[in-house]
Amino acid sequence: MNAPTLKIIENLADISAADWDALAGKDPFLSHAYLYALQESGCATAQFGWQAQFITLWRDARLLGAMPLYLKMNSYGEHVFDFAWADAYHRNGLRYYPKLVCAVPFTPVTGKRLLVAACPEADELRALLLSSALQLAKDTGVSSLHYLFPDEADTREMQAQGIMLRQDVQFHWQNRGYRDFDEFLAALSRDKRKRIKQERRKVKEAGIQLQCVTGDIATVDQWAFFAECYAHTRQLHNSPPALNDDFFQRIGAAMPNNTLLVIATREGRPIASALNIVTGDVLYGRSWGAFEFHPGLHFETCYYQAIEFCIARNIKTFEGGAQGEHKLARGFLPVTTRSAHWLAHPQFARAVEDYLQQETSAISEYVDELNERSPFKHQP
Repeated sequence: MNAPTLKIIENLADISAADWDALAGKDPFLSHAYLYALQESGCATAQFGWQAQFITLWRDARLLGAMPLYLKMNSYGEHVFDFAWADAYHRNGLRYYPKLVCAVPFTPVTGKRLLVAACPEADELRALLLSSALQLAKDTGVSSLHYLFPDEADTREMQAQGIMLRQDVQFHWQNRGYRDFDEFLAALSRDKRKRIKQERRKVKEAGIQLQCVTGDIATVDQWAFFAECYAHTRQLHNSPPALNDDFFQRIGAAMPNNTLLVIATREGRPIASALNIVTGDVLYGRSWGAFEFHPGLHFETCYYQAIEFCIARNIKTFEGGAQGEHKLARGFLPVTTRSAHWLAHPQFARAVEDYLQQETSAISEYVDELNERSPFKHQP
């Protein structure tokens, strides 16, 4: 059988949605619709440091493999922080940017990064995608190549090809078959249960009402309000530009079965909103925003409504997003995530490797400490 042909794709419109989704599977973040919305809305484009360089493998007209790869001119929207590495390069008179990043922009969710067809040569295709990306990094003279939030299978391949691994921590909520929110509360230690009840009571006493709106019934105006909330909150925190109304409207229209808006209202006016992405087994907390501050509003809008939704729909896992040790007190437990890194400069590569060994040990100790502080009466 003839060897696959490699092509670099800079416009996702050059690949049919059916061909791409056949490789991506059911992961909503890797879907053609999600990535295309990022591109067409202008959120993940060269203007903001995301220049698509998707590596694809073809045999005749059949797409056999693909990788969501970007040439990056900054480190924003990645959720794996390498600003210290960039600063070290700069202080030594070296350029850290551009770099190559394999990721779903603005999305700290673990998933496949080496997308291959289900066929007898799947392992070989996965290895070829990775070696092709490494060769591209060398040929173009970028400082580095990074894989963010790869799954276990891809991580093993990256490790086999000598790419350094890095660990981080997220907090995920697990549905242990709870009948309702009260049963979930009953599983928590007394102080955690008391805190959550107080937070929910304060929201109710403020006259705030919450509504979960699934994507199939969400209106254009509701999506627009969420986008306004999101932009307002990012502006308050002086955060760089990320997602916009066009992106949210696009995924709302293209992915109605995978989206959930939580909208908070007071005195008949919407005041806050959160966006979640949903599958049959997992709910992913993505973004939120608010025009008013009220004690407990963030936790109610982003966490408690989502937990109630998971319980009602028998969704097994709620991934609360990046960072956030405060989630521990609200029933979330630590989960280790991964990234993989290749640096072209030998001395910096050795320095980073030494640093990652120390960091990995520290992360392991941190997770042990978090587990000792479990919010539950007994370890699940």
